[in-house]
Amino acid sequence: MANLPDSENQHSPPQTPAERSSAAPVESSDHWMSKIGSLLEELEDISSSGRPARPVISRGRDNELIQVRLGTAASLFTALQCKNAASAGHCLRVALTCSAWAEQMDLEESYRDIIEVAALLHDVGMIGAPDNILKKPGVLDSDEASVMARSREMSLEILRQSCSSQEILDIVEHVSTWYNGNRDGFRVCGGKIPLGARMMAIVEAFDAMTTDQVYRPALSQERAIAELFNCAGTQFDSELVKRFAEFQQCDQSQLHALVAGRWLKSLDPEMVNSYWQLNCVPSPSRLPASESAFEDKLLESMYDAVVFIDSAGNVTLWNHGAERLTGIAGSSIVQSRWQPRVLKMRDEKGEFLTEADCPITVAIRSGTQSLRRLTIRGRSGKPVAVDTHAIPVIGNNNTTQGAILIMHDASSETSLEERCQSLHKKATKDPLTKVANRAEFDRVHEMFVSANQQQKVPCSLMILDLDHFKQVNDNFGHQAGDDAIISVAALLKNFCRPGDLVARYGGEEFVMLCADCDNAAAARRADQIRKKLAEIPQPRMGNKCVTASFGVTEIQPGDTPETMLRRADRALLMAKGKGRNTVVQLGVGSGDEHSEEKGGFWFRKPVRPEREIERVLVTSVPVKLAIEKLRGFVADHQAKIIKIDTNHVRLQLNDRNSRHLRRLSDRATVFLVDLRCEEERPEIDKQGTNQHAVVRTRIFVTISPKRNRDRRQTDFSRRAQELLTSFRSYLMATEEEYQPPRKALRRVRQILTPWLTKEQDK
Repeated sequence: MANLPDSENQHSPPQTPAERSSAAPVESSDHWMSKIGSLLEELEDISSSGRPARPVISRGRDNELIQVRLGTAASLFTALQCKNAASAGHCLRVALTCSAWAEQMDLEESYRDIIEVAALLHDVGMIGAPDNILKKPGVLDSDEASVMARSREMSLEILRQSCSSQEILDIVEHVSTWYNGNRDGFRVCGGKIPLGARMMAIVEAFDAMTTDQVYRPALSQERAIAELFNCAGTQFDSELVKRFAEFQQCDQSQLHALVAGRWLKSLDPEMVNSYWQLNCVPSPSRLPASESAFEDKLLESMYDAVVFIDSAGNVTLWNHGAERLTGIAGSSIVQSRWQPRVLKMRDEKGEFLTEADCPITVAIRSGTQSLRRLTIRGRSGKPVAVDTHAIPVIGNNNTTQGAILIMHDASSETSLEERCQSLHKKATKDPLTKVANRAEFDRVHEMFVSANQQQKVPCSLMILDLDHFKQVNDNFGHQAGDDAIISVAALLKNFCRPGDLVARYGGEEFVMLCADCDNAAAARRADQIRKKLAEIPQPRMGNKCVTASFGVTEIQPGDTPETMLRRADRALLMAKGKGRNTVVQLGVGSGDEHSEEKGGFWFRKPVRPEREIERVLVTSVPVKLAIEKLRGFVADHQAKIIKIDTNHVRLQLNDRNSRHLRRLSDRATVFLVDLRCEEERPEIDKQGTNQHAVVRTRIFVTISPKRNRDRRQTDFSRRAQELLTSFRSYLMATEEEYQPPRKALRRVRQILTPWLTKEQDK
């Protein structure tokens, strides 16, 4: 889940690993919280690990939670799982998040029960949706979208036949209602929409945006929050959007543990029976765990792309090699219908493949293998030559049950992942853990950033620090501390994918560079590592476990290795400030929305020479949140605050980017950045539907050199544009035509003044 910046920890001075370790003793969880910890591997995405869909928690535990919460109505949910497991997983994630949010909002227990049931079953009408639409590997057209809208109406019709609660029916009916009433087919708007429906609309939109789709990867959590603010007052209740953003700052693991404990331990069977009759029948596992683990490990370790397609033409597996080669996440294409046009497949003559000529279709139809050299669209959008091997899968009764497609990258150009993977063999190792040391990390990190600027391949940085580590050494000895450090390194290497780099940064701090990995995926991986580490017993500590705090970020436009590392370290400090043993993610990632042209404007077109740059940036987040983002920019770029006067801020930054300092005689350019902030309040219409709309923040930016001689440098404009791009990324802002700033608003002054006070207290 997203974690927004914490104002209390943003400007803490840098600390050494020893200073970050707390003096508190190592704590052990009680029996119940230990059980919850193993129970709730919270809200994982649907995976491509060889099964139609990975459960949210675990297959057996999902069924237990659903049946306890729904009773006999669990059969409706099971029918949805059989029809489309992705929709069922979405419903369960929405229900768990709504329940945790309701707990944080301190809603009445009775209404919380209603929200949970409605969230679990609000998409049950997808049972009636056609397979060709549910499994379509792309964006729906208008006709298909109308069919899906009717499926939402079918949810209400199905529940009306069995549900006795009118409140549940009202919530399900109005989940798709727009807050301002601009969507046809709904009778109410604004505060007349049930609270549960307004909450669920926000949660399911957030879940959809942070889940991988075939036509786009998952958005970072901060970007998803910004999109919610963009639609606040129109599609969503603006006040609830603010409260949901605040909810993301809470300890999510603790809230979800409370939800699981409530569902499994505290629900009254009589209350459940007031809706449905309880009937709990566990589902048997289809495949032995050991066999499944070996198969999954083999397929995920293969560098080549491996795709499983069943006899009906549906994709059932899409391994990490296929993700790396095509740029399509497995979670977004599994259960979709296989079509060669998804990869823009071309034959040996350069013509697009038809369905009949597709190697998969031929293998299933003829029952024979085929080897062909084809061309597909790679992750960068450019054609990639691949050697394809299509293999039919024949059952015991001699019937074809599907096919396997193996694709090997046959292009002469070495991929970014292969180059990064070769670095593992040459890396300088840390003598204790046998992972890369800090010097090697610094070298490879700079290469990652350079490769991103050239090829636009996303990469993320994960930094972790063991909690209470000083007390481990003091209470159990340094050998026990070394064992804990070694176990962390081994765990990180186990989660390492081809192209990743694990390094010991210093003491009990580790870093992982994640190649071809965005913010959302890196945060999920960090949380998996965090939970796994908390379950590993340490023999020299009496089989007690250690925990760690994590900071995660993705490279974004205008980043240098230093700013990316400082942002990850700032996220780590926030994680420690939130109570440790948690993951905090910062940064909006490297999406195209921050570039004037796909691929980054300063790499693709010339920049007009300017002596100073003046721009107007507009962000949809409230001014308070915009100021917090600005604080992060100042901290990560080590900017010096020269002046704060009403709504005016002046910063001084040194351009220390090594790419610009090629000779020993080169001097770093010193930039002055002037910022003037204004709030824009929307007009309230006659119906008063915009009275709660979120105000926009407008920032007038001027970037100029401090020294006059720097104005004569030929690349001043380019370097200033890079700085502006980085600033836009932090603020999640767009550009408008420049106009002189208007008179400052009082609210802006009220926010900037405390910020100045915090800076002077440092």
